[in-house]
Amino acid sequence: MQLVRGLHNLKPEHRNCAVTIGNFDGVHHGHQALLRLLSEKARENNIPSTLMSFDPLPHEYFSKSKPAPRLTSARERYTLIAELDESLRPDMLLILRFGDRLAQLSAEEFVAKVLVDALAVKAVVIGDDFRFGKGRAGDYDYLKAAGDKHGFEVLALSTHSVDNMRVSSTGIRQALLDDRLSDAERMLGKPYRICGRVAHGDKRGRTIGFPTANIRLNRPAIPLSGVYSVTMCSPELGDVQGIANIGKRPTVDGVRDQLEVHLFDFEKNIYGMNICVSFHHKIRDEKKFDSFELLKQQIALDCVRARELHETMNN
Repeated sequence: MQLVRGLHNLKPEHRNCAVTIGNFDGVHHGHQALLRLLSEKARENNIPSTLMSFDPLPHEYFSKSKPAPRLTSARERYTLIAELDESLRPDMLLILRFGDRLAQLSAEEFVAKVLVDALAVKAVVIGDDFRFGKGRAGDYDYLKAAGDKHGFEVLALSTHSVDNMRVSSTGIRQALLDDRLSDAERMLGKPYRICGRVAHGDKRGRTIGFPTANIRLNRPAIPLSGVYSVTMCSPELGDVQGIANIGKRPTVDGVRDQLEVHLFDFEKNIYGMNICVSFHHKIRDEKKFDSFELLKQQIALDCVRARELHETMNN
């Protein structure tokens, strides 16, 4: 899968393609159904398949002060798509910067400048709730009429559901915010995870007997807060069970969201390593303690509970 950033980096071989368009935040079951239809249409017409997405996400651009939590960073989104089965994976991931210029394009201009002039699309695959263009004026009916005019096919996929739940990034975010991790897992097809590079922290956890791996959160907002039972995974180390705190760490007067993971029965140096942390159960909300001794006592109780949850999950 090729990664192309910006229309200016497109080459002749990228044109005459089948394309799907969206945020693809989380790359959930609904997204995968779109990609399956995209791949089928591309193979049917012997043309390349393209997934067009955006960074920042449109809702982040329009709500700069307090954007809705993002499920995946740009890097995670790319990794999730690249890890898909070959039958789902697009030939190209095209990332467009969502800024003033793109936000001001009317639906007509988006079709003309992006779909027709830049990509010369032959087929467009969208969800039935897809909207595009300034003021979200473009929808399936508009796109269908534009396709008839410019000579490309438009296919819309109806809402995808799992266990009577409509699958959407918004629904998954809300499930995580509501501590319904099992619902989020069913919609995603796997436990919700956060990936990133292990960075040096202030090493306070080490002083109270609970050393932690600190993972940078490369996103403006996250849908989790509190203490969770987790599994850390990496190609080098496999799966390691543990417990994680995600939030601002009020006991040390933190001001920035941070992910800290304490791994059970683990002593290896993982600084600088890229890892993923899968979240299984919420243990408690984040809390400010009056002393490090009280914090230490609570973490010990949290670890006992996390080990119990891991044992139940594995049986």
